[in-house]
Amino acid sequence: MNQKARAVVCRELDRPVVVEDIVVEAPRRGEVMIKLAACGVCHSDLSATNGTIPFPPPLVLGHEGAGIVVQVGEGVTEFAVGDAAISSFVSMCGKCRYCVTGRPQLCDQAAKTLFTLPDGSVRTTDAAGKPLNVFSGCGVMAEYATLHTDNLVKVGHEVALDCCALVSCGVMTGVGAACNTAKVEPGSIAIVFGAGGVGLNAIQGCALAGAAMIVAVDLSDSKLETARVFGATHTVNSGREENVVKTLRKLTAGGADYAFECVGQGALLAQAYGALRKGGTAVMVGIARPKDETLLRTSTFSFEEKTVTGSYFGSGRPRDDFPRILSLYRAGRLKLDELITQRYRIDEAPQAFDDLANGRNARGMIMFD
Repeated sequence: MNQKARAVVCRELDRPVVVEDIVVEAPRRGEVMIKLAACGVCHSDLSATNGTIPFPPPLVLGHEGAGIVVQVGEGVTEFAVGDAAISSFVSMCGKCRYCVTGRPQLCDQAAKTLFTLPDGSVRTTDAAGKPLNVFSGCGVMAEYATLHTDNLVKVGHEVALDCCALVSCGVMTGVGAACNTAKVEPGSIAIVFGAGGVGLNAIQGCALAGAAMIVAVDLSDSKLETARVFGATHTVNSGREENVVKTLRKLTAGGADYAFECVGQGALLAQAYGALRKGGTAVMVGIARPKDETLLRTSTFSFEEKTVTGSYFGSGRPRDDFPRILSLYRAGRLKLDELITQRYRIDEAPQAFDDLANGRNARGMIMFD
């Protein structure tokens, strides 16, 4: 049956989000409906509201959610009513060349679920009955959401659902960039540009991998203080440095083995690359605007054997990595609770987005229960 729900919607670009009543349709074949418990307010949601990520409004926001299955559609066997589930903003068909070779984050189907479900339709309408697009096939910043099972991962009930929600984007993206993409080696030196939600997780990913020196770079002293809680051994406020690359190379005695750009700016990727020692790897984690560019000296690729690579969704394999991350949390080896710096009711969503835009939170979390 259909469900009425409150949802956070982007109606116009560069305007505050609105909270409105919507209708969520019952799941069709291969789909389930979940009752959301929590949804993180991620920078990618903000990027959708300002056009950095070009999703067409009206758009139900939210891709970092967790909840309980309340309805299952025809043909669904891997989920049952009462299961806990985490959304995945990357759809995983399990059949394309990327899925079958262990790179589901690059699934061909994902391009078909940018703002709809895989079949090109949506299960969300507004109070006037007009369709609403959904962020990356999810649209989980709502009390209820209907998703295809390719955008969901079943998990146990051992971990609180607000912590589970974090795993579905910020934690997977940051920790995965360090452990999956870069494969940080024990005893190495790493630099992380940007100490927001993703950057903090890249930092704790580097710590988890055994990096001996982890340098956090940001413009905010408060964020840099938080970075130390997550494993940063050194911090640099780039706003106070005349030449941040020179400062970092001196601090690291010649450059880092790994550098992670977690903001989404080409200029910062150039700094990350410049701060590497010979043979180092720079990883672009942040989502940049479509026309953003990076300028690098070509000769350094040959003479210094540096590498530049991207990391999407932490090179994650959600059905394997989500449970693994939660097990690390249960073992006390990964921080999740400390990431949530503010919880909001759904009607406080405009404030949550304002706080995000102004850098007040590591991660804001909208709670539905």
